[in-house]
Amino acid sequence: MTGFPAYEQGMRDAVRDVLGAERAHFFHDRFLEHFFTADDARFIGELGCTVVRIPVNYRHLEDDQRPFEIVESGFHHLDRAIDLLARNGVRTIIDLHALPGWQNQDWHSDNPTHVAQFWRHPHFQDRVVHLWRQIAARYRDEPWVAAYNPVNEPADPSGEVVGPYSRRLVEAIRDVDPRHIVILEGNRYSNDFDVYGDEPLPNVVYSHHDYAPPGYVPDGRYPGTAHLTHVWESPDGVSYQHGILLPEESRDQYFDADVLERTFLKRSEYMHRTGTPVYVGEFNVVFTGDPETDRMRLHLLADQFEIYTRHRANWAFWPYKDIGVAAPLTVDPDSPWLRRVRPVLEKKARLGVDLWGGRHDQIQDVMRPLTELFAREFPDYLPFPFGSEFLIGRLVPQILFAEALLPEFGELFRGMDEEEIDNLMTSFRFDRCRPRQPLVDLLRRACAQPTRA
Repeated sequence: MTGFPAYEQGMRDAVRDVLGAERAHFFHDRFLEHFFTADDARFIGELGCTVVRIPVNYRHLEDDQRPFEIVESGFHHLDRAIDLLARNGVRTIIDLHALPGWQNQDWHSDNPTHVAQFWRHPHFQDRVVHLWRQIAARYRDEPWVAAYNPVNEPADPSGEVVGPYSRRLVEAIRDVDPRHIVILEGNRYSNDFDVYGDEPLPNVVYSHHDYAPPGYVPDGRYPGTAHLTHVWESPDGVSYQHGILLPEESRDQYFDADVLERTFLKRSEYMHRTGTPVYVGEFNVVFTGDPETDRMRLHLLADQFEIYTRHRANWAFWPYKDIGVAAPLTVDPDSPWLRRVRPVLEKKARLGVDLWGGRHDQIQDVMRPLTELFAREFPDYLPFPFGSEFLIGRLVPQILFAEALLPEFGELFRGMDEEEIDNLMTSFRFDRCRPRQPLVDLLRRACAQPTRA
């Protein structure tokens, strides 16, 4: 969403290597300061939004070198955002998006590997319980915080830890804050709710994420065919629409509004069965700049909003602001930030480094032989969470190539002084960003629909 390669801590280390620790801290602080201001909060309120989900990396609040010690200054920007939104009548969901040890296999949990160590080590789990007790104690009397979202997109390969651990987290939060809603997401990136059993916990909302493949895979059509990348394969004869595929089923699947609705209802089955609210915690589409593709993807979003309204589902759109990928506000292409990072963006695109919106057309001489080798030598290999095709993409462009790009990204900022850094980060200010007007208008109409249950 900002253009850096690989994972967040790797990016921070690369910037620190060229700027030094003090100036690197200034670099990231000014980004957060300019990214979200009173103008942003006012815009969100005027859009008609009632709640904003704020993703938080645990590293803001705890240092790996000093576990179980809370970094008080790390709350500054979170407190600031909660206050700015409250002034505009908007509540906040606090989403712990990256956990120590990494709760899933992807870069967005700040994971430099493809292994979610969080579920293997009680040390990491204990730290998160302690962290949430501190967060809950801080905001237990804050009415403008609507809910706590303690683990974003968990992916426990065993499926045995996430359920009991989530119950432990809820009990720890309730011990200091008995009132706020707690949001639990399904295992396997908010898809699998069997881990929670048949009895929902009181004052808990269960959340799934509803990304539709035609909205993000290359060359996906809507209505039409899209190649599935996020699936899990089953040898046991049980097929789940756009989730589990049988070995003989094609990854190229047809999508239209009826298929979107069936997929949404399947993902919402646990909520309907337990009588709990339906909350779609994330969804979006990737905009490519191609008018026909972008028109189709806006159509897809419009159909999703219609489904959510008709089924009285709550939702949060992801994200709010980026460099032109999926958000209603986008950084100006001629801004100082995008002019400076453009060489890395071009190389990322060439190497297919980004999962979201990336293409592998120019690296097929590497990717095709690997894919064919796996199909030939490991036809029954079904790695968690989404099969061998996903794993190959994760290991090669998204880790190997991405990490090699980190030093190049850091070098973009060598020699910058604080005035230059501050000017660079003003690229993210509300008044310097551009609205993606068709998406803004669609969000405004969706927010204006009758109150959802």
